[in-house]
Amino acid sequence: MQPTRTRADFWMDVALVAFLIGFDVTARILPHVPGVWPVAASALFAGRMLRWPLLALIVPVGAVALSNLVLPGDHWQVLATVAAALCVPALLGWLARRWSGAAPTVAALVASSLVFFAATNFAVWAFDGLYPNTLQGLIDCYIAALPFLDRTVFGDLAWAAAFFGGAWLVRYGPALARRAH
Repeated sequence: MQPTRTRADFWMDVALVAFLIGFDVTARILPHVPGVWPVAASALFAGRMLRWPLLALIVPVGAVALSNLVLPGDHWQVLATVAAALCVPALLGWLARRWSGAAPTVAALVASSLVFFAATNFAVWAFDGLYPNTLQGLIDCYIAALPFLDRTVFGDLAWAAAFFGGAWLVRYGPALARRAH
């Protein structure tokens, strides 16, 4: 059964989308550990939490588009692949709503990290001209990217813990504080 969604729900979701995009853009622009940024985690969070879940697709696309106005550019095909790969966690977050608990969310995020790694490095090999368009070039591209894989997975999980932990505190923190007094 589909929950009833109101106009107020829509505008609350739009506010969360705007916050997540602003947060992601800031995190991408500020100095950070290579491969560790919150965009995938925020997309998954949006897909899992928004009452209007298709709005979750705006989070990664908006974050990539806006931050790339400031960041040095890649080939447009690589940027399009990055944006598309970052939509995967939003879609998986939406699908993971069917199950409760952390396990479906963690599984969705790890799968998203692996899809991001595979898709974006394939795009770099295919479009950036850094590697020859041969099987060996593709293998070399993936090998060169391996040091970023663990950072990406760890970063996605850490950021997801921050987003979902923050949401839990917003929801249950006041009641816990009242009980403590």
